[in-house]
Amino acid sequence: MTYQEALDFLYPLHRFGIQPGLERILVLLDFLGFPQKRLGMVVHVAGTNGKGTVAASLASIFQASGRKTALYTSPHLVDFTERIRINGTRIPCEKVAHYCALLKSIAINSGATFFEVTTALAFAWFAEEQVDVSIIETGLGGRLDATNVVDSVYAVIPSIGFDHTEWLGGTLAQIASEKSAIIKKGCKVVTAVSFPESLLQIQKRAALCDAPLLLAGKDALCSISVQEPGMLELDITTTSVHYSALKVPLTGAFHASNITLAVMVAEDAGISPEQISMGLERLTGTGYRARLELMSRSPTIFLDVSHNPDGMRETVNTLCSFRHLYNRAYVMFGLASDKDAQAIVRELLRLKASLLTVPLPSHRSLLSESLCSLCNEAGGNATAFNTIDDGVASLRVMAGVDDLILITGSFYLAGYIINSGI
Repeated sequence: MTYQEALDFLYPLHRFGIQPGLERILVLLDFLGFPQKRLGMVVHVAGTNGKGTVAASLASIFQASGRKTALYTSPHLVDFTERIRINGTRIPCEKVAHYCALLKSIAINSGATFFEVTTALAFAWFAEEQVDVSIIETGLGGRLDATNVVDSVYAVIPSIGFDHTEWLGGTLAQIASEKSAIIKKGCKVVTAVSFPESLLQIQKRAALCDAPLLLAGKDALCSISVQEPGMLELDITTTSVHYSALKVPLTGAFHASNITLAVMVAEDAGISPEQISMGLERLTGTGYRARLELMSRSPTIFLDVSHNPDGMRETVNTLCSFRHLYNRAYVMFGLASDKDAQAIVRELLRLKASLLTVPLPSHRSLLSESLCSLCNEAGGNATAFNTIDDGVASLRVMAGVDDLILITGSFYLAGYIINSGI
């Protein structure tokens, strides 16, 4: 099987959609010889927003400490192999083909989904490579997520918000209950969740599993000393160490709690302050991209994957703090049809920007015309475009060197922008 043949096998598995449950992933892993038992020290990360930042930060820190570090994240932006990395290096295409050839028959017979097969082949490669540490990000929830077959040393939950409510429940308590199910007997729990309704569920699960619970804001305090486009400088104080002037190549104060969680886990795992600092400075070496990423200046362009109201609120809050630095503002965005478009648009309107709506390169896309109408009905100034390229061409004509451009709303859109070299 070639790499292209592997992708031709994998991508159609999306037709099975989201099927919560561990039965199929366990069949795949049994066939592969239980690689989930050979992942080194496992850090399992679940949450609504921030889990990608936490996972990448931890991977970078553990790499800086000299440990062979696996990182499993989703979705990818441009190429499938971005999801599965060891020390920042993506899984070789031939390995994807090898494992897909092994799994194809059993995957079809079991009705396994795209994410389940992807998780199985990631774990198989990590085990084959004898990694020291595995940073595993959940896909959708927690309790019935395909990744929830690992025995984790740390369970990290950065945030709980409303997303995927059709699968996780319509209240924060229900969502928190689903996501906190990554907590296993005797692991350590590290969270920045503070809303009582959500935190209570995490506390209950931790108590049930005899899992010590560490809280950002209580067991570690963070202050921001420098905040500018493309850079954060943080001071973090834990119960034993004061970390001064930690530099992280990120935009937005909302990242501070995620970095604090990474520092708390790393410190508990015995990593030195110097290695923690070095790892954070090298964050982009993990392949971490499109979280309010500063793409260029003159005009200033940010690329972002926020796709729910909580994430968009933080993105807009950050850009509002810089808004006075720029003349006009433009937002080009598209949304999947299952997102809370009205709430997301309400957040974007706070930027006082011209809005450009575009279709996503996905069958799940909301029509750009529908999104445009929603924006204008809410009091915005929006124009719909038939393609992303058309939207980009319009931006090139309209935007001046002193203007601000935000491209946001979806991993699909961010991936298209990166792949197009725009």
